Amino acid sequence: MTVDTVRLVEVAPRDGLQNEPREVPTEVKVELIERLADAGLPAVEATAFVSPKWVPQMADHAEVLERIHRKPGVDYPVLAPNLKGFASARAAGATEVAIFGAASEAFSKKNINCSIGESLERFRPIADEAKKHGIRVRGYVSCVLGCPYEGEVAPERVAEVASSLYEMGCYEVSLGDTIGVGTPGKTRAMIEACAKRVPIEKLAGHYHDTYGQALANIYASLEMGVRTFDASVAGLGGCPYAAGASGNVATEDVVYMLNGLGARTGVDLAKLVAIGRWICGVLGREPSSKVNKAFKLA
Repeated sequence: MTVDTVRLVEVAPRDGLQNEPREVPTEVKVELIERLADAGLPAVEATAFVSPKWVPQMADHAEVLERIHRKPGVDYPVLAPNLKGFASARAAGATEVAIFGAASEAFSKKNINCSIGESLERFRPIADEAKKHGIRVRGYVSCVLGCPYEGEVAPERVAEVASSLYEMGCYEVSLGDTIGVGTPGKTRAMIEACAKRVPIEKLAGHYHDTYGQALANIYASLEMGVRTFDASVAGLGGCPYAAGASGNVATEDVVYMLNGLGARTGVDLAKLVAIGRWICGVLGREPSSKVNKAFKLA
């Protein structure tokens, strides 16, 4: 397998921090975003324009987005799941927003209190408004390889949701193994189904490492032609459906593997390791990245 360039979307400032029990100061979030951009990440998901009632950690979303010094060539997407969130994100200077659906009806109802079909109808006006204002939209699909309530999820159902998001104007659709139960064989089958409805170059992988399968699933996705992946420095962001389980795959581990494959990411691994150690020090935890633990900084 020949792998040339791989684009990484760093999700630690939003997906990684949103469930932290203690409030993370705004200046720490801003520094984290800026350091990740300086390490060569081409996209850093900055924050989420959601109700502070539901996600208190993201209450400072506007301030975070307004305070960061934006590096030319770096994207700073923000989550905006409804029109109110989109309007606030636009007012704060967002140039890219993300919307998220689910491939599981039960998960959709528990997570955003509506059916899959209803959620997609909620997103359509956001996509329309974004188009009017020249703001890019990225789509997420949750539970693509399994659901905590329904168990197995059919690849065809994932493809339907991915296709709907793509058709409404998402430039890319990120396929999320929310509970980290996927294996390479199931990942291949899921991507194969999605690629029949959405061009492979418009698909991204977002794999959690609950069962230690994230890197294997990324490798399987690379074999299928996927070239964009989401990851979180130091593996920040646990899996809310499995107590004590690791959540997001660590960016350091992904970069180390991609370096070994000869892929170009533009990411400085030593800087990434230093960022992982710094933010974990601030949060009072150990990095879940294997590479971070093993890596010797000069």
